[in-house]
This record gives sequence, structure tokens and C-alpha cells, in this order.
Amino acid sequence: MHVQRTLLARAVLAALAGVTTASYAQQEQTLPEVIVTATPFNAPETAQILAPVRVLSGNELRNKLEGSLGDTLSHELGVSTSSFGAGSSRPIIRGLGGPRVRIMENGMGVSDISTISEDHAVGTESATARQIEILRGPAALLYGSGAIGGLVNVVNERIPTRLEERPTGEVEARYGTADNSKALSFSVDGSAGQIGLHVDGGIRDASDYKIPGFAVLGDPTSASGRLPNSYARQNSLGFGASHVGTWGHIGASVSAFNSRYGIPTEEGAQIHLEQMRYDIDALVKEPLSGFDTFRVKFGNTDYKHTEFDLEGIAETNFSNDAFDSRWELTHKPIAGWRGTFGFQTENSDFSALSADGGPNTVPATKSRSFAGFLVEEKEFGPVRMNAGLRLEKVKREPDTGQDRSFNLSSYSIGGLWTFAPGFEFGPTFSIAQRAPSTEELYSSGPHHATETLDRGNALLNKETSRNLELTLQKTSGLVRWKANIFQNRVKNFVYGQITGNLFDDEGNPGDEFSERIYSQADATIRGAEAELSYNARGQGLSGRVFADTSHGRLDGAGNLPLQPATRIGVDVGHRQGAWRSGATLVRAQRQDRLASFETTPTAGYTLLDANLSYTQRYGANQVTWFAIARNLLNEEIRLSTSLLKDVAPRPGRSLVLGVRTQF
Repeated sequence: MHVQRTLLARAVLAALAGVTTASYAQQEQTLPEVIVTATPFNAPETAQILAPVRVLSGNELRNKLEGSLGDTLSHELGVSTSSFGAGSSRPIIRGLGGPRVRIMENGMGVSDISTISEDHAVGTESATARQIEILRGPAALLYGSGAIGGLVNVVNERIPTRLEERPTGEVEARYGTADNSKALSFSVDGSAGQIGLHVDGGIRDASDYKIPGFAVLGDPTSASGRLPNSYARQNSLGFGASHVGTWGHIGASVSAFNSRYGIPTEEGAQIHLEQMRYDIDALVKEPLSGFDTFRVKFGNTDYKHTEFDLEGIAETNFSNDAFDSRWELTHKPIAGWRGTFGFQTENSDFSALSADGGPNTVPATKSRSFAGFLVEEKEFGPVRMNAGLRLEKVKREPDTGQDRSFNLSSYSIGGLWTFAPGFEFGPTFSIAQRAPSTEELYSSGPHHATETLDRGNALLNKETSRNLELTLQKTSGLVRWKANIFQNRVKNFVYGQITGNLFDDEGNPGDEFSERIYSQADATIRGAEAELSYNARGQGLSGRVFADTSHGRLDGAGNLPLQPATRIGVDVGHRQGAWRSGATLVRAQRQDRLASFETTPTAGYTLLDANLSYTQRYGANQVTWFAIARNLLNEEIRLSTSLLKDVAPRPGRSLVLGVRTQF
């Protein structure tokens, strides 16, 4: 702990020291703003006052893009990844993941089942995203009780909201050496009269990836060279159209997402995922006197995946049919307050049934929820206040088992005080409640991909999270910085406890599956983050120093499982004309804060990445040639947040080569 505090303290002191070095005239340079779509007011990134927010877009997103959403975001401040092989990884925000981090696409829930288990892929395509947003705080209350930890919004603008004067788009092809991966993605927008049109798609084929050591920790007889069963293949295609006018827009989209990937455990498994998604989005400007906009969205998702053994024999069939709706009304200022209110419905039919007549993993269950929400904002001189409220009713009705109903109340309040030009301080306090998920309540059978026999508890209570956060930041000039400290106390925290008992797939004593029982205990998560950046988006030299740490404990029962390691890192970059280059060095500390049922600490590692690109212009079009080097030191990297850390290290040294054209 002394080492962790020292690292973070150094980062914070370096950030504060940066204030004194940026007093020259160039400090007042204005950098381009990035607009966050998953907020009530579509505010700039720097205007988010109740939660630190991060938006990845443009070249930065393309350089960090990997095969899964969690891996793409894994180097962002306070974000790690579950890393369940190349085909599946989900973001973990400040030590919280699974059902506590909500994944959205264009502001609507993805409605996959990646919250249920780490081996389930996120049902959205990052390669065609225009930007990816990470959000916490009151704005997250608009999107569901599953955002206790935060939310991630993948924006592909599949339903056009503006008309393009001429066809515009982007096509990219890339090849990776570590896994012999080939990937192609494209996105095109156009219009015909008042009709906006959009099409996007992607395909990726990756073989088993190279590893620098042995697959199993400390076992020289295990696989080496390449990690067996770590392949990943996926494809997606989406189409959208909308009528756009001065009054607003109304449109619809349809998309398909398919993925097949291996689970690199010693026994092995394969997952084949298929998802169809249909969306409708309508926005009316100034629908009534006193209101700015009215927006309504509908989403329908037909999701299914099958888990196979290595011989291709089906073991479990998962399915989720979901229909969601959102209704939002943004009002004009009333006594200085502006805000958005509305309601949201979610309906899903979920099941995880045995494919061979054995015990079902999770029985067929209907889930229904209805929520009303309100987010308001007002300025009091140099102080901007923001508050959010969400009331929600959730019902779960299994075919076999006890029906449950939960009444949830969540709210948040905070402010941002501009105590000097460009300098801001903001406290935030929030209370958020979450209903136990279907699998936490009703699991009753084997899960082959994770090699666990899961046992739910239909008597689980709702979770209640009380979070306090303090933010200090500098948001203007060439030198910018921010520091956050937080404490999150969670009553009735739900976690999967590995008992040490072993069973076969019929639930009898055996040696194939580890028993995992969903239990509850009060928990506390504390942490801090800091970063300092120089010339973040300008020409010439740029740099960034960052550090983050978090520690979660179950009250009276030891550490939370799968805790992220403390990290400190440095980014350097250079932009000059058509050339861009950069490098990232991350040092992760040894993670030995183990839960009672975890047995091995996770070694620290040093990760070095680099990138180089050159852009040629041909009239209004441009072509970018790029090279991205990952894990240049060829380190054996195992992540403390991964259930597979002892049997599946991260890829070794890799070079990604590609070309991208924009028109």
C-alpha cells in the first residue's frame, strides 16, 4: 500500500506542478472540443461536472482499437478489462464490472448478455464506432440502475441526424502479426433529398495468438508459442435511414452482429453468437412552448449464443429477446434550471438452457422494468450545480422458482466551482440502487465456458451504492490536469463466491466444475486517479502522465475478487504535417490483494506500445498508412481482473499494419 500511495502521490504532485510551468502565452490555445452524446444536453467533454468523462474518437480511437470493447478501453483512466480471451472482454470501471457497468449503443442498451459472465462477448462493434464515451455520475441515472459503476456508450450514428451534401465515409483494413488477424471495416453516409442514409460493416478473422511464455502459470509442460483456442472471428453489418428536416428527424436502423471465438481454458470451449437489432429514433425540436426537444427511441434485440465443447458438441443455449423504449423531454430554463425528464421501459425474455437435456444453467425468466428519471442543471455564479433522480420498478418472473419485485430509488447531486479561470473543483454524492440480475437470483446449473457450477439465491436483496467523489481539474491551456478521489460504500454487494467444492455437470460430487454461489455482503471501494496532459490535440510534441488505483473490500470478509492493479503510465506523441507518432509506457504493480478464495497473486508488468502514421491527401480525400506496435518488450502479461489469468496470458509482441481512407 505504501508503494501505491507513493506512485499516486507523485502523479498528483506532478500534475499540480504543471500549473506553474504553463503560464506562457501559448497556454490559452483553444483545443477542439469533443461533444458527449450520452448526456441530457450534448455538452462538451470538459463541461461534464458530476462525473469524470472520457471520449475516444478519431485517430486516438483507431490507435487504441482492439478486437473487443474491454481491451480497447483498458488503458483509460480508472478502466481495466475482464480479458476472457481474444473474443470477449468487458470494461471494468473503478473495480466494478459485469451488471454494474452498462453498455449502450447510440444511447440505448445493447441488450446482450455480457453482464452475466466474463466469457460472453459484448454485442456491439467497436471498429465502426465514431466515438466511445465513458460516463459516470448523475447523467448515468438516465440510462438505468445497471450504471452503478458507470456506463460506456458506443456511438456509430447508424440513424442519421443530419444530411450530408455528398457521400462521406471511411474504409480501413489492418493486419496483426501476433494472431495473423485480418480486419476490414467501413462506414458510409449520404442522402437522397431529405432522407439521410447510412451503412456500416466489419469483418475480422484472428487465429490463436502468440504468447511469450507458457500458457499455465509456472507450468513448463503447458502450451507455448501460441495460446490454444484463443481464436476470434466476427462480422457485422448495419443500415439506417431517416427523414431529416428543420423540425428534427425520424429514422430506423437494422443491424446484424455475429461472432465465433474460443475460450482458452485447459478444457476449452467455443461460443457462437448471433444478434439482430432494430432501432427507431425520433427527435422533434420545440414540440411545445417551453420545451427544447422531445425524443423517443425504441430498440428490439434478438440475441442468442451457443456454447460448444472443443469437439463442436453444443452444451448450453443462451437467448435474450429484449424490447426497450426511452421517452425524453428537455425543457427550457425555469428559474435558471434546465433539464431533461422522461421514462424508460425494458422487457426481456432470457434463458440459459442445457442443449443435451442436463440441468439448465438459468431457467427461462421474464424481466420487466419501468423507470422515470429527471436530470437538472443550474449555474449559481461561478458554481454549476447538477442533480439527478431515478425511480424504477423491476420484476423478475422465472418459469421455475420464486418471482421477485424490486423498487429502486437513485439520485445524485454535485457541483463544479470555477475558483479561477480554467481551474475547477467539484464534489459529487450519489446513491444508486440495483436489482439482482437474473443469473444472480436463479442460476442452478453448470456453466461450461467458466467451468463453474453456478447457484443463485432467489432471496437476494437489492444493492445500494453510496458514492462520494471529489474532483480537482485544470481544463484550459496547453497544460491540463485532473485528480479524482472516491469512496463507494455498497450495501448488499452481490458477488460469486467460489466454495472450493467440485461437481460434475449433473450436480453430483466430481472434479469438473467449481461451485460458485452468489452471496451478499457490504463492501467498500476506495480509489484515486490523476493525469496531466500537455498539448493533448495540437501540433508538435504532446505528452500525458497518469496513475490510478482502487481497492475493494467486503466488510468483515476480506478483499473483493478480481481487483485491478495500481498503474502509472506515460504517453508521448508528436504531430508534424502528415506524420503522427506516439508511444505509451504503462507500469502495473503486483496485485496481491486477494479474495478469500483466490490463491495466486498477479505479477506486475511493464507494457510498451508505439504507433506511427502518414497521411496523403488526394483532393478532398485522404489515405492514412499506419503501424501500431503492441507489447514491444514481449512481456508475459497476466491481468488480475481476469478469471483466466493463471491459464491465459495476454498476447506477446505484435505489429499491426493498416491503411485507412476517408472521403
